[in-house]
Amino acid sequence: MQYKATTIQEYIEQLPEDRKGAIQKLLGIIRSHIPPGFEETLSYGMIGFVVPHSLYAHGYHCEPKLPLPFVNLASQKNYIALYHSGIYADKNLYEWFVVEYPKHATSKLDMGKSCIRFKKMSDIPYDLIGDLMTKMTPQQWIALYEKNVKR
Repeated sequence: MQYKATTIQEYIEQLPEDRKGAIQKLLGIIRSHIPPGFEETLSYGMIGFVVPHSLYAHGYHCEPKLPLPFVNLASQKNYIALYHSGIYADKNLYEWFVVEYPKHATSKLDMGKSCIRFKKMSDIPYDLIGDLMTKMTPQQWIALYEKNVKR
C-alpha cells in the first residue's frame, strides 16, 4: 500500500490502527539494533534504512541519485513486510534466519527473496528481528552488494 507521507511520523499516522503498534515496535527494534552508519529515511514509500552517499557515493545501481537501500519496513494490504537486502545477498544469513525463525514464532515463515511477511501482528518475532539487524554493518553490506548484486 502506498502512503503519502514526507516523514516517518506521517507514515505511521496513516496506518490502520491494528498496525501502528507493531510498526512502531519494529521500528524501535530496528533503531536500537542496526549498526551505526545506516541512515533512517522514507524510501520507496516505506520506512527505510539506507547506506548514505557519504559512505557509498555510488548509490543504488538502479538509480544512483538514491542511497543504497538495506532494510525497509512497510504496511501492505494484508501484512507487515520487512525487506532485508542482506538476507537476499548472503546465503549464510538467509539460512541462519530460516533455522532461527521457528524458535521465535508459532506461525510458518512467509518469506520471499528479501521480504519477510507478518500477517499476525501477535506473532512477530521481535527478538529475532533485533538479532537480524545486528548481523551486517554498512561496510559488510557494501561489500556484499558490490560482489553479488551490483552488475
